[in-house]
Amino acid sequence: MQHCTPEQLALAALREPLPADDAAHLESCAECRAEVASLQRSVDALAVPQLAAPGASVPPPPRVWDAIAAATGVSAVPLATTATTPVVGPPPEATVLPFRSRRRPWLLVAAAAVAGVVIGAGAVAVLDRDEDGGDAVTTVALDPLADNDASGRAEVIVREDGSRVVELDLDAEALEDSYYELWLIDSDVVGMVPLGIVQPGSQTVELPADLELGDFPIVDVSVEPLDGDPTHSGVSVARGVIES
Repeated sequence: MQHCTPEQLALAALREPLPADDAAHLESCAECRAEVASLQRSVDALAVPQLAAPGASVPPPPRVWDAIAAATGVSAVPLATTATTPVVGPPPEATVLPFRSRRRPWLLVAAAAVAGVVIGAGAVAVLDRDEDGGDAVTTVALDPLADNDASGRAEVIVREDGSRVVELDLDAEALEDSYYELWLIDSDVVGMVPLGIVQPGSQTVELPADLELGDFPIVDVSVEPLDGDPTHSGVSVARGVIES
């Protein structure tokens, strides 16, 4: 079986139409769909206006020019951008801020308490249906947390080829300086699996093929700030529990 080429996977991640044969293969191949889902995470991030907005350019630090000179034997210095702007020396080195975890012990305790409150609160049903080629659907009601008004429904669909997706219907207000992200969380509210950026409305998110769903029964929607930190912010607005 010949898989889709990297170019075709990139086009699929951009939601561009593929030739009929390639589209049929993508529909039946869990491996190719998982690769597209991975690529779509970056695409969806750029779909958030605040993330897509261009920032100020950062000049390279002096060590870049030193490395070029060492590798080529040619002295390398940055040129002036205009004829009237003199070169006064190498540009200042940019400040690099390391990633840091936002998790705090008190936050995990609070999250665990919230999880205890919502256990059993979300209505759960297991149904059979033929839509989207799926054989089984687990429907989880997402209830608002704290003073939030967000709510929704998540359906875990098992397709005929064994792959799984989450169909999310999120009822929440639009955000201006942050974005929503969908997570699966374990019962201890410690292990977390990010599924991707989501927006108010309906959308489909691919589940990792090797994910043991029973180990992560909590479906969580969080609000994430535009700070480049990939960990959970600790601010959840809606949550439900998949009952085994």
